[in-house]
Amino acid sequence: MTETILILQPVAAELRDIIVAELRDMGAAELPPGLVASFTGSAETAELKAKLADADYVVFWDVGLPAELLHAAPRLKLAHKWGVGVENIDLDVARARGVQVARTPGSNAVPVAEFAVGLMIAIGRRIVTAHNSMAEGRWAKNEIWRRSIMLSGKTVGIVGLGAIGKEVARRLTGFGCTVLYNTRTPLPRAEEIARGVAHRNLEDLLVQSDFVCLCCPLTPQTRGMIAAAQLATMKPGSILVNVARGGIVQEADLIAALRDGPLAGAAIDVFEPEPPDPANPLLHMDNVIVTPHCASTAFENSAKGIRQWLANIGRVARGEALPETDRVM
Repeated sequence: MTETILILQPVAAELRDIIVAELRDMGAAELPPGLVASFTGSAETAELKAKLADADYVVFWDVGLPAELLHAAPRLKLAHKWGVGVENIDLDVARARGVQVARTPGSNAVPVAEFAVGLMIAIGRRIVTAHNSMAEGRWAKNEIWRRSIMLSGKTVGIVGLGAIGKEVARRLTGFGCTVLYNTRTPLPRAEEIARGVAHRNLEDLLVQSDFVCLCCPLTPQTRGMIAAAQLATMKPGSILVNVARGGIVQEADLIAALRDGPLAGAAIDVFEPEPPDPANPLLHMDNVIVTPHCASTAFENSAKGIRQWLANIGRVARGEALPETDRVM
C-alpha cells in the first residue's frame, strides 16, 4: 500500500532531489515499502489543503500547521518538524486528532552554532560595515578600528544550552571566552567543568556578558523575555545575537537599546513576523546585521535532517515508538 509523505512548503529543485535520493537510498532496509514523497508548488492555503487530503505524514518547517490545515488532513499520522521549534503547529488539535508530532533535535546544531559564532565576529569586528564602505568607494579603516570589538577573551552568555547552545559553547572555547549559560535546569557540575561553562540566572548573565547569544526555544515562558528592563541591565557596548526565535525579544525595545544604549550592536537571524516588514528599523541600522532565518540552512547538512525525519516516519509506519529525544507528543 502506498503512503504519502508531504513536504509542506515549496523547496528548491536541489533539495527535492536530495529528499528523493535519501528516500530511495534508505529503501527497504530502513523504510517500509510504498512510501512516496509529495511536494507542494506554493504555500497557498487551498493547495496545501488539497495536498494534505492525501497525506499520511507531513514534514513542515517555515510553513506551519494551524488548526485549519490539520483538519484538512484526515489520514495524517505524523507531523514532523524539520528543526526543533514547534510553535507553528496547533498541538492541541494534533493531540485531539491523534496525530503524533516529532522534531529533529541536533540535526542543525552545528550549522547554527557556526553561524552564531560567525555573527558574533562579523558584528563585533564590523565586517559588513567594512565591506559596504569598500563597495561605496570609501576606505573606512579608522572608522572600523574605532568600533571594532574582539570576541577573544570576552564573556559570552548563552541563553538555552540545548544541542545548539552546547555547540556554540564548544566553539567559543577556542577563542578563550568565559562562557556563561542559562537554562531552567543546570547541568551537573562535572559536565559544566568538562564543557567549560558556568550557570547563571538570566539577570546575572545579562549583566556580566559582553556578548549574549539566544539559543532557546520560543515558549509561553520565553516569549518577550528580552525586553527593555533586561536590555537596560546589559553591559555598555555589549552585543546581542539571536539565532533562536524573533518572539523572544521585544523588537521595539531592542531598537531603542541599539539607538540609545547600552547595546553596541546586534546580529539578528530571526524575526516575528517572517519575513519582516521592509521598513523595520533593524534592517536599516548600521550597528545591526540581519539575515533571513538561514543559520540552519547549510546545503551540505540537508541530508542529515532528512534521514532523521525519514527514520521517524519509518518507525511510525511500522507501529514503533519514536525516540524520546525526537517525540513532542
